[in-house]
Amino acid sequence: MNTKKHIIIAIDGPSGTGKSTTAKIVAKDLGITYLDTGAMYRAITFAALEKGVAPTNKAGIDQLLQSTKIRFDNNNQIVINGINREKEIRGKQVSEAVSPYSAIPEVRSVLTQWQREIAGERSCILDGRDIGTVVFPNADFKFFLVTDLKVRAERRYQECLQKGIAMTLEEIEKNLAERDRIDSSRATAPLKKADDAIEIDTTQLSIEQQVKKIEDRVGVVA
Repeated sequence: MNTKKHIIIAIDGPSGTGKSTTAKIVAKDLGITYLDTGAMYRAITFAALEKGVAPTNKAGIDQLLQSTKIRFDNNNQIVINGINREKEIRGKQVSEAVSPYSAIPEVRSVLTQWQREIAGERSCILDGRDIGTVVFPNADFKFFLVTDLKVRAERRYQECLQKGIAMTLEEIEKNLAERDRIDSSRATAPLKKADDAIEIDTTQLSIEQQVKKIEDRVGVVA
């Protein structure tokens, strides 16, 4: 049982493994903050696409990071420069472009700092690709989720249907495979399991089972 008042829980893994959904439920059950780091990278990507700033435009990216204000509203939805952009950042255009922007060292450095500032003030659960290895290498609990690619694609497809996002199953599977390749091979903060992370294969698990596995490890937060 964990009785530490300020804790950090890191959940890493590829897209579509159920990281965000699981993290949100654990956060609610434990009464701690869910910090959606993936949404932050999607927000920067959306802002860059909106302003026509290419990933290779270093000066443009630097200016974008200085002029873009990202926050979460009371419903934990992303707000960019005062406007709710939750639906836009989940769309096909952002999904296909997010990995190149996420791989930019300056982007990762700035967003990592923002994430550390937020989590430094309160207990948080964060999900992403480098939370346990780079953002919070000293996190109290680290988990790494893995899932079969086709299962991940089907899950994401169902999410898109529910949100009215027009993407085919084939497009999603191709997008996930490409994101895996880019995220795992990038020079800065690549996707990889932390040495001390607990791996959970979610291929055959329901969200409820994923949540239970994590909460059983974490225990009760006082």
